[in-house]
Amino acid sequence: MTKTDKAYDGDQIQVLEGLEAVRKRPGMYIGSTGPRGLHHLVYEIVDNAIDEALAGFCDKIVVRILPGNVIYVSDNGRGIPVGVQHKTGLPAVTVVFTILHAGGKFGGGSYKVSGGLHGVGASVVNALSQWLEVEVVHEGNVYYQRFERGAAVTELINKGPAPEGRKSGSIICFQADPEIFKETTTYSYDTLQTRLREQAFLNAGINIELRDERNPEERMPEEQSLEYPLVHSYFYEGGISSFVEYLNKKKAVETIHPDVIRFSAVAQDNNSTAEIAMQYTDSFNEFILSFANNIRTTDGGTHEDGFKRAFTRVMNDYARKYNILKEADKNLSGEDVREGLTCVISVKLKEAQFEGQTKGKLGNTEISGLVSSMVYEKMMTYMEENPATARAIFDKALTASRAREAARKARDLARRKTALENNSLPGKLADCQSRNPEETEIYIVEGDSAGGSAKGGRDRKFQAILPLWGKMLNVEKARLDKVYGNEKLMPVVTALGTGIGEDFDLAKLRYGKIIIMADADVDGSHIRTLLLTFFFRFMRPLVEQGHVYLAQPPLFRITKGKRHYYAFSDPQRDQIMEELGGNYEIQRYKGLGEMDSDQLWETTMDPANRTMRRVEVEDAAQADEIFTILMGDKVEPRRDFIIENAQKANWDV
Repeated sequence: MTKTDKAYDGDQIQVLEGLEAVRKRPGMYIGSTGPRGLHHLVYEIVDNAIDEALAGFCDKIVVRILPGNVIYVSDNGRGIPVGVQHKTGLPAVTVVFTILHAGGKFGGGSYKVSGGLHGVGASVVNALSQWLEVEVVHEGNVYYQRFERGAAVTELINKGPAPEGRKSGSIICFQADPEIFKETTTYSYDTLQTRLREQAFLNAGINIELRDERNPEERMPEEQSLEYPLVHSYFYEGGISSFVEYLNKKKAVETIHPDVIRFSAVAQDNNSTAEIAMQYTDSFNEFILSFANNIRTTDGGTHEDGFKRAFTRVMNDYARKYNILKEADKNLSGEDVREGLTCVISVKLKEAQFEGQTKGKLGNTEISGLVSSMVYEKMMTYMEENPATARAIFDKALTASRAREAARKARDLARRKTALENNSLPGKLADCQSRNPEETEIYIVEGDSAGGSAKGGRDRKFQAILPLWGKMLNVEKARLDKVYGNEKLMPVVTALGTGIGEDFDLAKLRYGKIIIMADADVDGSHIRTLLLTFFFRFMRPLVEQGHVYLAQPPLFRITKGKRHYYAFSDPQRDQIMEELGGNYEIQRYKGLGEMDSDQLWETTMDPANRTMRRVEVEDAAQADEIFTILMGDKVEPRRDFIIENAQKANWDV
């Protein structure tokens, strides 16, 4: 080994002490350092207050967004202990904010159930904050301590008697560290509002208040025009039954039975509870939200699996018992019996086992049995006591089953037709030469004219072009059987190669980037929305895995002499005009077909120059709601949504 070689020995092994590990690898603790991770800081502190509520010591939580995007969270719980923790010799409140895996959730009896079982929430928030201050009311006195980037900069200080009316509780103030959150430190009121509203639904009787006291220019651009200060309070005595009613009302769907069906059960050892509320709608899509100890389990888990398994079994057993299904009939599938179902599942257990600190999936096997037995027993009893509602539910399930069978036959027919054809790819597809999905991309282009320009301007090695013409099927109002054979959608399915619905296989995707390229007008927007609705409903992993993009063609071409400039917005056009100073010509592109091949390549298809937006779904629940509102049957909710959100739109992008 020469002196220039890097030695790999004991000196190369780093030991990260205290909260240094959190600052070094923040994504391991909060998922990301983007907007999702930023908001997760607030969730961790609020979750601790919710834990106090679950233990029966708190019924009021206030969250304020202060100027400078400072977060303030107060509760009227017992307050973080201030006495000396004997093992460390430090006040307990200091231990909670400076030592990982320290807290009252590891078996001391302080909390029967808790969302923050990892015991890292408060210390992680402290580590990733530029500064954090905590005030605790204990035995009539206020105790205060300040931290900066995870380290205590003051001792725990007794500030004297608490103000009148403050008998207990904690106040935590912090400012996210821009050294960690380099993308943004600006909070979205709407994002926090959604989360806190959920918590109020899941914990009937708790009052949660959210206040935005920032100067308008410190808010998200789409929220700057909202009133100041912005205040909402959430209090729901109906709990998750109110949650289901809210979801269906928000999505503007019709329900097929008037009352929300609600079940609850307690485990024999009294260490866990399960609660389910559900209601059927006229939608073709199921919508299930599951929670464990108030934490949204976006990836499901054992509680959700137990529900689905038992629900399918009880529906088939009831149908057999009461001759709704004849002896020769096939059983209903899970998809059949859950079509149109809006359901909230909430379990609370003593020692929840989550996958990862961000708690996306529940792993406790014992909760599956509790949920399964509850659903089977109580759903059977409910249907026997409410035969009219049961009949309405089964009418919908049987219709879904017939549609699924029709979809299977249409799929098999499409497969046989494809097998008989010499070329299985769509005739209008101009495919690329490469077969490596890591470098290939397909442009789905509105109209044959624009498709012709795109074919002429593309790089044939890695860019494929699929022209579409006319408006396509709105799949929000159609089942899968209507998709098979549809002349607008099946070419897309065939070109991508993944299949749809239960046959979808992401591993068969032929192109790494799927780029929707439509005119910058109302019709183009409609086509983009129809395609996005199709991808979200029947090929959702394409969106979730980041394969879907929106092309951003220019709106204007400004010519002065022999030089051309392109503007993608009115302000950008005005800026170019001002810089040129006169003697120029302006062309407003009414559609992609007005651009020749060279212009389309230069502005919209050349990877070195183009601008594209990747379509992301951070909150599937919110996306589901928006697609239902925008693409559903009812006009009034769609109009109200557009009016409400028009002021938030960023027209310059």
